[in-house]
Amino acid sequence: MQIVFNEISSAELSQLATPVQFQLIEALNIQPVDLEGDTLATRFGVLERKETKLYRCRAGDYRIYFAVEGGNVRVHRVLHKNSIADFLFRSNLPVSEDEQLAKSKNFWKLIEEGASTLRVY
Repeated sequence: MQIVFNEISSAELSQLATPVQFQLIEALNIQPVDLEGDTLATRFGVLERKETKLYRCRAGDYRIYFAVEGGNVRVHRVLHKNSIADFLFRSNLPVSEDEQLAKSKNFWKLIEEGASTLRVY
């Protein structure tokens, strides 16, 4: 199992201070056994759209949005919580954070921006 970053998520992570980077990677802490069953769904938030399942890891002031693809963890975005909070505030919908994001076309565009770029670490 590898953690795979697209260019956008890699750039977002690299802009953060080194201790924050370590905090985020530590919070993610996914082991191969975690990819089996519902372990990820119990540890992280889940957003679904059609056949796409995206997980949200909360780590301090940041959110890591990732998917499991081919036995690897593919990180789509690393965002400050206020960028998501501002987005949710502007959308003004009376449902949970995961439900709001899962229903938002703009959020999925944000996630898909880096779909064609990968970096393997």
